[in-house]
Amino acid sequence: MIRFLARVLGFLLLAAGFVGLIVDATRTFANGEVSFVPLGEVAFTLFPSTFPLIEPGVTRHIHPFLWDPILLNFFLLPASVVGFALGALLLWLGQKPPEPIGYPAEQ
Repeated sequence: MIRFLARVLGFLLLAAGFVGLIVDATRTFANGEVSFVPLGEVAFTLFPSTFPLIEPGVTRHIHPFLWDPILLNFFLLPASVVGFALGALLLWLGQKPPEPIGYPAEQ
């Protein structure tokens, strides 16, 4: 059941990454310069009330070093690339285990 959910979520993230890549490509052709939608902008659009609370929570409860060089750069990554990467990871984790080749020798 978990593998099925991982595969479904992986396919949905791959589809979302593909749609994001199409949107980025049309925006690039329309503007005449390369532009990608960052992950932070997508997260702010989806969660407008809770996304601004991430920075104070991370700097207060975990460590300020985690926010500035790591999470800030993570939120600047293109959302389509992150969708592709997470989708591929979930598809890899949700694959069926390979069947053994041959017969067991101890029978």
